[in-house]
Amino acid sequence: MTDPILSAGLARIAEEIDGAFDALLPIPDDARARLVEAMRYASIGGGKRLRPLLLTAVAEMYGVVREAAIRAAIAIESIHVYSLIHDDLPCMDDDAVRHGKPTVHLAFDEATAVLAGDSLHAFAFEVLGDPATSADPFTRIELVQALGHASGAQGMAGGQMMDLVAETSEFDLQTVTRLQQLKTGALLGAAVEMGAILGRLPPEGRAHLRGYARDIGLAFQIADDLIDHEGDASVAGKAVGKDAEAGKETFVSLLGPDRARDQARMLVEQAIGHLAQHGKEADLLRAVARYIIERDH
Repeated sequence: MTDPILSAGLARIAEEIDGAFDALLPIPDDARARLVEAMRYASIGGGKRLRPLLLTAVAEMYGVVREAAIRAAIAIESIHVYSLIHDDLPCMDDDAVRHGKPTVHLAFDEATAVLAGDSLHAFAFEVLGDPATSADPFTRIELVQALGHASGAQGMAGGQMMDLVAETSEFDLQTVTRLQQLKTGALLGAAVEMGAILGRLPPEGRAHLRGYARDIGLAFQIADDLIDHEGDASVAGKAVGKDAEAGKETFVSLLGPDRARDQARMLVEQAIGHLAQHGKEADLLRAVARYIIERDH
């Protein structure tokens, strides 16, 4: 049974993110139309919106105006969506289904998919740099820096490169953990960090939130590995069993499913422990942590 606070939070953020993408990505009446249609196809009506939910939940704890938080959330979701478009390409994971529908390169074509990913990447920083996101230029710069760091070689893209190398290398638990901290954890961490930046929380006051983000990031990936190992493709909305097929070491292959599941539960409890200084205002963040290991997709 899903936590009612979480159910309400997920439903609200899905509607807000879809509405914002719809408003900010109008289809032009010229030869670029196909590109923007592909961007909209990938970004509207799909995904858990976990990163936007984390960002807005933290921002709300610190009294941030909702519209500003949604704009920052659109930026981080744009980076996430671009990464999925590129991950699904034949040169990377070569996937046919994403969020229960054909991947962008199949629904459109490979060149359009590459450009749609490129354009969503650029769009993310365009949104963050706009004074509508924050009137304070220093806040905008800090948001751009946080998302840029989490997206590139020091974060998500670096983790994806390690993931490609993993197909032809034997990684130990420490290396797999590092890979996932970059590939999956960096953007989840950035979501929490960006909410704190909008809330004007000084860097030295963010340690507990960083601990929370680090622990849910690893728990999220262990849950993903378990879904890939024993999940149902029709429920997951994507192919499963791909890690074993590619010969990749994962938390499940290294620990076994039972130990991996125990580790994920421990990480979730640890994440919730980081929020001990907060009261009811952090209940949504606690619910997100629990949801991460209860989900089936």
